[in-house]
Amino acid sequence: MFNFFKKKEEDNQQKDQNKGFGILKNALSKTANSLIDNVLSVVSSDIPDEFELEDIESMLIKADLGVDLSSEIVEKIKEKKIKSSQLKDFLKEEFREILNLENDNLLKFDENKINVYFVVGVNGAGKTTLIGKLAHRFKKQNKKVLLVAGDTFRAAAEEQLDIWAKRADVDILREDKADSASLAYRAIDMARKDHYDVVIIDSAGRLQNKFNLIEELKKIKNVIYKKIEDDVLETILVLDGSQGQNGLNQAKVFNEAVDISSIAITKLDGTPKGGIIFSIAKDLKLPTKLIGIGEKIDDVIDFNKDDFINALFE
Repeated sequence: MFNFFKKKEEDNQQKDQNKGFGILKNALSKTANSLIDNVLSVVSSDIPDEFELEDIESMLIKADLGVDLSSEIVEKIKEKKIKSSQLKDFLKEEFREILNLENDNLLKFDENKINVYFVVGVNGAGKTTLIGKLAHRFKKQNKKVLLVAGDTFRAAAEEQLDIWAKRADVDILREDKADSASLAYRAIDMARKDHYDVVIIDSAGRLQNKFNLIEELKKIKNVIYKKIEDDVLETILVLDGSQGQNGLNQAKVFNEAVDISSIAITKLDGTPKGGIIFSIAKDLKLPTKLIGIGEKIDDVIDFNKDDFINALFE
């Protein structure tokens, strides 16, 4: 009898996993087409000739792998004399190797500590929406969550976060025109006093005034560092997946300012430019930990490198 119920539970888990993989595969279909199908379609020779190698490189660049990484991959194809019949498996292993960073792909979380998530990114990248969806996820896990409206220069950002707080049924700390760093300071004090499990801090994203933005983010990060003691801190950069290589440039700017620990890629379901994940891993050694694959409140998922690779190639 017990074996029957155990088997039924395992079957249901497998169905959920299959369903989740199907959703991921569908969301990545445009990236798979640009990154895999288009590359394979330009090769007709047994071993790619010079013209075909140039076409492969061009296709990889168009898929937002970047010039350097695309050139490196093509050089390996040439040096190893990879046959057209081996090309798909070769690419799969190359991409898998690129994502094999020492960093863990799971968000840091400790049941016995305050978990602080400092979220940065340019305006329009989907930062506030991702924060709301992340809050919803933690709330579903019965965690006590506090959102912090740290983008105090843009009134719409505070209003947006307030709406998400209500939608996710979590608390919010906001104060119009407040200093963002002092707001973060008070939030962590509040979290300690009122026993919050999770604090998610929003921030401004005015990249057009880079110097002021970087100085502000550094100030907030320094305040958080001083306040968290031995609690958990994760600094998440949110990138719009449809921006391609522009995302890599943004990542470099924000990483210099606040030492990014993880990447969240939004809007992957509508873009052929998901190859940016490989560029970021290769150039900056930063792990992608969250990806957005739709508009629904549950459509932000943990990044699993094996599932990601398989969804691209299957």
